Amino acid sequence: MKKKFFLVLYYGFASWLPDSYMPFLGKPCNAIRVFCVKRIFKNCGKINTINRKVHFGSGRDIEIGDYSGIGANVSLPNDTVIGKYVMIGRQTHILRDNHNFSRTDIPINLQGYQGKDRTVIDDDCWIGMRTFMTPGRHISRGTIVAACSVLTKDFDEYSIVGGNPAKLIRMRK
Repeated sequence: MKKKFFLVLYYGFASWLPDSYMPFLGKPCNAIRVFCVKRIFKNCGKINTINRKVHFGSGRDIEIGDYSGIGANVSLPNDTVIGKYVMIGRQTHILRDNHNFSRTDIPINLQGYQGKDRTVIDDDCWIGMRTFMTPGRHISRGTIVAACSVLTKDFDEYSIVGGNPAKLIRMRK
């Protein structure tokens, strides 16, 4: 019952408050959103930022580590795991599932969905603004994903990736 109350409070009030980086009002508005999600998410560390209009469904299986932040208008599926020191840029979309399309004798919208795969973002990652991630991605430790990328596969630790579809740009180490 407590989680439902904070979900209503978050989606009905807190998510509409001003941007976290707005002078004077930003910090208290961010604190209200963080207060709500700490009572909604499955596991919640010392979060830096939950910016406005972050959508996470019921949030019941979301885990987020210490000092991580989520930008405005981000869409997270229910079963996302976010490590420590992670930055997720504005308007990032992490997809939960995908349509089946293997049969050509049945319209795609009648074929149902492929399995729901969990997305895991390891510690010390930076996901650039407007990134799209296909279901089930594992973002390895220290990875940087360039803005406007479409992530369709996983990369090694400390990779810098970008593009559509995302490709390795270089290694950080």
